[in-house]
Amino acid sequence: MDSLKLSSGLIFIQLVLLAFVFNSANAQLKVGFYKDTCPQAEAIVKGVMDQVLKVAPSISGPLLRLHFHDCFVRGCDASILLNSCTGQAEKDSPPNLSLRGYQVIDRVKAALEKKCPGVVSCADILAIVARDVTAATLGPSWRVETGRRDGRVSKFSEPLTNLPPFFANISQLLTQFRSKNLSKKDLVVLSGAHTLGTSHCSSFDSRLYNFTGKGDTDPTLDSEYIARLKKICKAGDQITLVEMDPGGARTFDNSYYKLVANRRALFHSDAALLDNTYTKAYVKRQSVTTDGSTFFKDFGVSMRKMGRVEVLTSKAGEIRKVCSEVN
Repeated sequence: MDSLKLSSGLIFIQLVLLAFVFNSANAQLKVGFYKDTCPQAEAIVKGVMDQVLKVAPSISGPLLRLHFHDCFVRGCDASILLNSCTGQAEKDSPPNLSLRGYQVIDRVKAALEKKCPGVVSCADILAIVARDVTAATLGPSWRVETGRRDGRVSKFSEPLTNLPPFFANISQLLTQFRSKNLSKKDLVVLSGAHTLGTSHCSSFDSRLYNFTGKGDTDPTLDSEYIARLKKICKAGDQITLVEMDPGGARTFDNSYYKLVANRRALFHSDAALLDNTYTKAYVKRQSVTTDGSTFFKDFGVSMRKMGRVEVLTSKAGEIRKVCSEVN
């Protein structure tokens, strides 16, 4: 009995210490972290992004996804940006091969280094850029907490186990989000980012041609939409891109939820949101609202929460001078 009490006590102390460490790191993030060391930081980022989006508006979705893919692997530490001489960094891993926008982040970093050398982290740049591209595509804006520092480690294997795959079911999605201290509401809200950008056919073609290995289609995908997608994506197509929100892939809005509700979302992981009572209710609610939608406000809240995942602060990590330096 005494040993059981001792064991329980030790577990409790470990949980308290973990909570303390987690909350201490988050407490060092704050809005306006650079107000004394680089007061123009966010204005500099916005200036570069305005220039970029003027000539390449389609880069908004990929830049938003960079922040997601970074935070889910080793936390929001800009490890997604690191290069590897041997092709063994996160960006070389299969889930990240379709990511774009690295040169844009380097361009933003160069502008910041010119004005405030060695001050603004690459991890904070990713968070600020994610907010700016969302706002620039008519989506919400929010106050970005800053103070993150950059990690030094980037491993090929880690995205494979930490990033929610496009074929995930609802149980897998909820488990992976919980592991990052994110809720089922965060899951369904952050999934709404799929209103921006495109996807390769290869990310969903099994739903069109070989869903269970018998040459069949996914019964949860609208049959008319399947026919339309088959005209664009032939079996085995690794190159063609399809808009995730047809006709609106450059505008941030709640159309994603209408697609999910009508069984026209591209990924199985999107369709899976209808397999949980809470996420399904959220999808249905957002799919029928317009001016009364809470999605924009919810998105800002969930983005800030995701931006706190496993951050490095204080003396942990470093401030890279070049975001894509070799790991």
